[in-house]
Amino acid sequence: MGTTAGPVWGRREQQDFRSRVRGTLLGAAVGDALGAPVDGLDLDAIRRAHGPGGLADLAPAYGRRGAVTHHTQLTLFSVDGLIRAQVRRDTGVWHPPTDLHRAYLRWATTQRDWGPDERRAEDGWLAREEWLYARRAPARALLIGLGDETMGTPAAPKNPAEAGPEAAARSAPFGLLVGWEPQLVAQLAVECAAQTHGRPTACLAAGAYAVIVHALARGEHLDAAVRQALALLAARPGHEPVSEALQQALGAVRQGVPTPERVTRLVGAATAEGAVAAAVYCALVGEDVRHGLRLSVNHDGPSAATGALTGGLLGALHGETALPPAWLVELEGRPTILELADDFAMEMTQGPALHGPGGSSSAWLARYPRGA
Repeated sequence: MGTTAGPVWGRREQQDFRSRVRGTLLGAAVGDALGAPVDGLDLDAIRRAHGPGGLADLAPAYGRRGAVTHHTQLTLFSVDGLIRAQVRRDTGVWHPPTDLHRAYLRWATTQRDWGPDERRAEDGWLAREEWLYARRAPARALLIGLGDETMGTPAAPKNPAEAGPEAAARSAPFGLLVGWEPQLVAQLAVECAAQTHGRPTACLAAGAYAVIVHALARGEHLDAAVRQALALLAARPGHEPVSEALQQALGAVRQGVPTPERVTRLVGAATAEGAVAAAVYCALVGEDVRHGLRLSVNHDGPSAATGALTGGLLGALHGETALPPAWLVELEGRPTILELADDFAMEMTQGPALHGPGGSSSAWLARYPRGA
């Protein structure tokens, strides 16, 4: 997939990066949890249930407040797959899409099994987290795409007509590969999206979203990050619907006070590019993180996906300390998300100390086995 020679990591740079990694993963999960209770409802139904202002706070879904959906589950397995890819690179085997596919198959197992199988040592630690063995309305395309061992690719994608936002909503972790070139980040997100969502626009929307997160994680402003994504998209065949959606998001910023109706128009037919465009808009116009996330879930479209996409952008942009503490306190799986975020940051900044020429940490290789 190309070089991953990263930046030079001083202590301050490591701390900033870890804050952005935590912010991205927690932000995506909080947005997902905020949108979960109103996912699939139109604006009128949301207002009937939560008042004229719409949903303003975490509300019960799946039996509790702060519950996450399959978007967060798959985002965590994206991180797991990326760490495993780095660890396996020492063996001379380097094909990250395959490592991500294996990680997504581990997620698919959580949707079929009652709980972890302790006999599968190659699963690593994440697949043994019991709370992940919950079905949270996974899109049919996910279960079909990951229903057998065959890996979809851009040349032979799974679900070639599937245009939904689910693949984009698990793609924030690709943007955290800050040592990679943007075009390689985009390509990895596109290749991994094709494993479940084969329509070119769905794959390119995932790639564009990952590139925006990538620029934010490297310290860019959101407006500049979107323009970088647009420049990169321009070279890809079939990019026009995705580019136009992002241009509409930038244009909508100048159209006055943000409204749910404006977000609904950007979401459109609930395609991947519509959800990514709406997320960009909400992140740009939100007065703060809480306001941006509320905007992202009060509309006629897929609230959980749009919330997750928006939260990932805001977390990458501002770091973990900008996220609303009262929402984090109730967030399902927060200890796991933090542990995985810190593992990812440690792997990316100090990987050679964990598995390198000077020796390997057996505990690390038990958490992220090389074998599968």
